[in-house]
Formats: sequence, structure tokens, C-alpha cells
Amino acid sequence: MKFNTKTIHGGQILEKGYNAVMPPIYQTSTYAQKSPGTHKGFEYSRTHNPTRTALENSLASIENGKYGLAFGSGLAAIDAVLKLLKPGDEVISTNDLYGGSYRLFTKIFEKYGLVFHFINMQDLSDIEKLVNKKTKLIWVETPTNPMMNVVDISALSLVAKKYEILLGVDNTFATPYLQQPLKLGADIVMHSATKYLAGHSDVILGALVVDNKELSEKLYFIQNASGAICGPMDSFLTLRGIKTLHVRMQRHCENAHTVANFLNDHPKIEKVYWPGLKSHTNHNIAIDQMKDFGAMISFTTKGNDYEKSIKIIESLKIFTLAESLGGVESLAGHPASMTHASIPKLEREKTGVVDSLIRLSVGIEDSEDLIQDLNQAIS
Repeated sequence: MKFNTKTIHGGQILEKGYNAVMPPIYQTSTYAQKSPGTHKGFEYSRTHNPTRTALENSLASIENGKYGLAFGSGLAAIDAVLKLLKPGDEVISTNDLYGGSYRLFTKIFEKYGLVFHFINMQDLSDIEKLVNKKTKLIWVETPTNPMMNVVDISALSLVAKKYEILLGVDNTFATPYLQQPLKLGADIVMHSATKYLAGHSDVILGALVVDNKELSEKLYFIQNASGAICGPMDSFLTLRGIKTLHVRMQRHCENAHTVANFLNDHPKIEKVYWPGLKSHTNHNIAIDQMKDFGAMISFTTKGNDYEKSIKIIESLKIFTLAESLGGVESLAGHPASMTHASIPKLEREKTGVVDSLIRLSVGIEDSEDLIQDLNQAIS
């Protein structure tokens, strides 16, 4: 089954009650049993729910994995991964990590004895220097948020396998339409399904997909025991969103090409960060491991003018100033004060998240309208 077909049919079964084409919303907390202790079906909706199961099967299908898990948010999904570890275990991660992930790592799990190393992952030899017997997980985003750095998943997987370390990839920006980390050697794929998978800015939901049965059983246990699951309505909405993922992502990427080239040629723009530009550090790796280059773009103004950047954001009319990304509508944000505010200023600026940086989530509107909006705001 090809990807475009998987988004609609992958992992799905015909509804047993009335042959409904779409899986129903099973808005129930519990299920009737014929005899205590012998029931093998659905028992309690924290453990399993038919709507969530339909979503989890879809997630596994589009990521070419065997096991999918849906959570109440992307951070809840990452939280479950970290609960695979024990005090004293070490994690190596990208140094330009999403602020929420950084906060979870440093403000929550460091207190319980996990040790985190944040480094630039462009040079794999730097990663190997940090590996020791306590290293249990390598956690990456690619492209990264918000600097759009691309990490070579295949090369990194060789390092992880050499030292028997789990490799987890946050695939939120790329989506499985553009990039499938399990095929490239990753052990765990994570999504903030709030973004492109659901796609309409009306859901908060997270996802994990794995291929290994033993690993899946550990994660299913954590999912059930910790209870950070998503509800049936959010499962339904995300499953509905996935059905149009391929057509939405195609338009997102087409528009991003236009917007990135416009910004790159604009005399008042200093630097554009987008993997599709030949000037991008890992443009060739992006070509190898991605189908297209995604619809997330960051840029700075000439002279890194903070006040000019804020004026641009506030002057936009079609791009909406808002948190989040990946919806059908175009959004603009200021990472330093919004998504990455939890990262200390000096640490932010080391990775390029300066006060003048603007991040765009390019939607599926008409590209000419988006260009006109950016032009009037920058001028």
C-alpha cells in the first residue's frame, strides 16, 4: 500500500456495529464483561479505546512501524520515552531543541537523576566522544525547531547501534509524508500530532511509533500506568486529519518553496533557515532523507534588528501571530519570547535563536497572498 493510500486506509478495519466508513467516537470509560477476569477485549478506556486504537493503527501504518501509541500531547509522548530510563542514565540530544522538550529534560527529569548532554549533531565524532556505559538514549529533532538544522538519521543510527543505544527522532516538522525515521534506522519516532498530523489547530495530541515488540510492550505499560492518554474525540479528529495529510503537505511544501525564495532574495532579510536552500548546511542530507523540505522557515532581519522583527510580526495580516505550527493557516512566531523562552538567553543564542529570529509555519493559502503579506510587513 502506497503512502497516499495508507493515510486513508492504513491499519483500519470495517466498523463492526453498523459498517460505518469512519471509526465511531467511542465516548465511554468502561465496557461490559461477561465474566470477571476473563475478558480479552476492551475493559477500560485508559488502557484501550476503539477510537484511539484506530488512530494508533493509522500512526503505525504511515510511519512504517508495527506499533503506535497515542498520548494527550507531544510532551506526554516524550515523557513516556524518558520513563524507559532509570536514575544515572544519560541522554544525548541536539543543542537547538524545542523549548518544551528542553524544559521537560532539564526541569523535570534532571531532578530524578537523568543526565542530559546537548550538542551540535553535525559532526558525529562529537557524539561518540560523549558516549559511555550510562548512555541509553540519543534524542533528535530533524529538521530542528526553530533553526531547521538537518541531522543525518542513517549515520546517527549506526552510532546508536554500535553502542546499543536507543535512537529517538522527533518527526513533527517533517511528518511521515516527507521522512520516515524507522526506515532510516531509528528505534522510536515521536510526533506532536497537534501539528501537521491533525492539521487544523483544534487538537492537542502526541504519538509514538516503534517497530520492536519488546520496546512497544514497555511503552504500552508506561502509557497505561501513567495514564497520559488522549480522549476519543481528539483521536477521531487526528485520524480525520491524517486522511488529508498527503494533500496538505504537498501544498504546504509548494508554498514554502515560494516563501523561502522570496525571503532569501529580499534585501532587508539577513538570513533564511530552510533545508531547501542550497546554502543550507545539510541541504544534501535533506535531499537524501526527505521527500521535500517542509513548510517551517526561520529568518532574521538585516543587522539582526530586534525591533524590526517585532514590527514585522505585528504587521502581518494573513500570517497569524500565535504559538504552534502545522495547521492549514499560516502562523508567525518569535521563538525567543514564545516557544523557546524556557531556554536561558545565552544558551538560545549559541544555537542561533537570537532575539531577531522569526519563525514561520507556512499554511496552504494562496502563495501570492502570503508573499504580499510578508512584503507589506517587511517593507
